Amino acid sequence: MTIEELIKYKETENKVEFKEAKSGNFSFNGGNKTDPKDRRKCIIGYVTAFANEGGGSLVFGVHDQYPHKIVGTNQCINATGKLEEDIYRETKIRVNVEELFDEDKNRVLIIKIPGRPPGKVYKFEDVPLMRVGEELTAMSDERHLQIIQEQEPDFSEKICPNVTLDDLDTNAINKMKEAYSKKQDNLLFLTQDDHQSLTDLSLITNKNKITYAALILLGKEEVIKKHLPQSSIFLEYRNDPSKITFDDRYTFSKPYYLAIDELWNTINLRNSKVPVQEGPYIFDIPYFNKEVIREAINNAVAHRDYRRTSEVVIKQYPQAMYIISPGGFPIGVNLKNLLIVSSTPRNRLLADVLAKTGIVERSGQGVDKIYYQSISEGKGSPDYTNTDDFQVQLILSAIVKDRAFALFITKLQQERSEKLSVQEILFLEAIREGKSKEELDKTIAEKLYSDGLIEKVGKTNRQQWRLSKAYYSFTNKEADYTKNTPIDESFALMRISQYLQSFGKAKMGKFVELFEHQLTRDQVKTIIYKLSDPSVKFLEHRGTHTGREYFLAKSALNHGKIIQRAIEIGIEEMKKRGEIITDEKIINTQK
Repeated sequence: MTIEELIKYKETENKVEFKEAKSGNFSFNGGNKTDPKDRRKCIIGYVTAFANEGGGSLVFGVHDQYPHKIVGTNQCINATGKLEEDIYRETKIRVNVEELFDEDKNRVLIIKIPGRPPGKVYKFEDVPLMRVGEELTAMSDERHLQIIQEQEPDFSEKICPNVTLDDLDTNAINKMKEAYSKKQDNLLFLTQDDHQSLTDLSLITNKNKITYAALILLGKEEVIKKHLPQSSIFLEYRNDPSKITFDDRYTFSKPYYLAIDELWNTINLRNSKVPVQEGPYIFDIPYFNKEVIREAINNAVAHRDYRRTSEVVIKQYPQAMYIISPGGFPIGVNLKNLLIVSSTPRNRLLADVLAKTGIVERSGQGVDKIYYQSISEGKGSPDYTNTDDFQVQLILSAIVKDRAFALFITKLQQERSEKLSVQEILFLEAIREGKSKEELDKTIAEKLYSDGLIEKVGKTNRQQWRLSKAYYSFTNKEADYTKNTPIDESFALMRISQYLQSFGKAKMGKFVELFEHQLTRDQVKTIIYKLSDPSVKFLEHRGTHTGREYFLAKSALNHGKIIQRAIEIGIEEMKKRGEIITDEKIINTQK
């Protein structure tokens, strides 16, 4: 949007509201006004109304009479970022704030408001708003009911204009046919011609029209870029989580049947693993589990909102991965019922084809697998808490918080004829995290108690659940085991450095927590004190006693030799004791 375009806009036709607001005192949320009609005429009121009406723009610094005149405004000057944050905090609506200047340097402020998702109504002070002329009024009951009864249309089954069979990738079609044949145990499917196979899966119509599902899954790269560029997937890698710019970025615009393996292979280049061994239980825990990552990406592709012109973005860090997809959860799904509700897929045709070819799990089971694997590996629950109506954000940790818990679950699953369900593993994880008895499902509790997997502790009127003795036997054995085993690269100095680069500072208790079941408190303190020595200059600190906070020295961020010296000094005491870390492992850590 330019100044020249803006002054030609008409409020109703172009879904825009003009306000002069020269002095910049337009109310944010109603201020001290008492009349509801007056209170609504504020930034939050207009954002709410525009979102309910499919989106629009609130413009400051422009006279509202047509033809419009630029008058300039001081509204939220030098605070546009804060304005976006404040609006999101109040409404959970992701607006975009933009500043324009005319030739006389008059400033115009534009708040671009997205449209609501299907079935969602936004409210200001418990009132759903809509614009009527110059007023913001309560939405009619009929319109309100009509919205909340909406169903999301299946974008993927719609016809993509001007795309033909020749625009589909033969290699992608062959891969789809192979996957279907294997999943359905149907070798005859491989002998069918491409047209028949696509017809059988409803990817093309009987009039040879190409659906968007076919384009996303099978379209040639140049055709996808032309007709649906937002279906691309961006993979960004940052070695330092605090950096805004990425170290590497990859764009995947190929048909999804060809892109999925390339995506995982690229992610796996920077993957590593944590070795776990206790008696007969020997296995490696990858930082990023292949099944979890693939399922998370599949969900993003199958359930995202393709009407929004944003791509799926994957942000990979050494200790975490963020998968962000446009559009919130499908209708009927929220954080509380994510694992139990049967939702209506946003792209049913696309999801059905992926399921029939074995790329994704059956409806509702993909998220189960993500939770199941992450918790079983001792990494804790996947984090969806930053999801809102406009995007789903999944955060997957690479840190094994509790190796003993991973051993505990592995032992149970190998020895039990009836495997633990995802709900039962979630229950055990909740106990591990210290949730009270009142917060937990009684039915699951009784079953696990009768199976001997949890125990009651405390007096009768204050009894709580805890994990069985089998778990605590692993915590003790795990501690003995690590004392005689070289610590792997996810620990020691790299763990300290990466944590401080992510969070800036930490107290001693946090460092002890980072090395739980790997190092004793005294061993951790020895490392931190050595790294804080003025001759090393790797860590600096402020405060005293229990309030002391540690952070990375500037020299530690800039000089590899200092980091190497810090490693040598930081583990010197433990090497004298012969407890952990070998010289070979130090070299591997640096690599």
